[in-house]
Amino acid sequence: MDDVTRRDLFRIVGSSMVMTGAGSGVLSPALAQHVHVALADAKSLSGGPNYQPKCFTSHNFRTLRKLSEIVIPGASEAGAAEYIDFLSSRNEDLAAIFNGGFAWLDDYMQKKYAADFLTAKPGQQTELLDKLAYQKNHTPEVAGGVQFWTWVRNMVVDAYYTSPAGVKDIGFMGNGAMATFSVPQEAVDYVMKRSPFANEG
Repeated sequence: MDDVTRRDLFRIVGSSMVMTGAGSGVLSPALAQHVHVALADAKSLSGGPNYQPKCFTSHNFRTLRKLSEIVIPGASEAGAAEYIDFLSSRNEDLAAIFNGGFAWLDDYMQKKYAADFLTAKPGQQTELLDKLAYQKNHTPEVAGGVQFWTWVRNMVVDAYYTSPAGVKDIGFMGNGAMATFSVPQEAVDYVMKRSPFANEG
């Protein structure tokens, strides 16, 4: 992607993000895929996986990669954390949601387990995330993290399923040429049964 196109993308992304209450659908699928392409270029230019976060600290970025992998195994390799970091660098509200959430997460874990989220034991991580994910487990002490975890889950899902790996995972067959096309007989039969012309002749 050349510099002009990249600048245009940054401008379009910045003006197209829709801040929802739950962090889902922040970008259209088409724009999301353009972001993945730009991020792939950035990673290749910086030496493969050595992506330099644009919004988050190194610690918070690694925390986001861990959370992404918990939400969808394979999401971190698909670039979910990079996607969220990039969008957060283009929107102050999104940056505040995530940076505030990371601070809350580590503060809670330090008070509860004397460790930040990354260095806590897997069982301790799961215990907190279960409290955040299910309404029946909500307590006043975790109220501050519920919305953050909702944003993380929804944006990781959006990031993954607009990435090349996610598109392949759901078996999307679009954007490709077919040598031949034929209408399935089941579809023809279905239409003919309902057609007002089916019994004419």
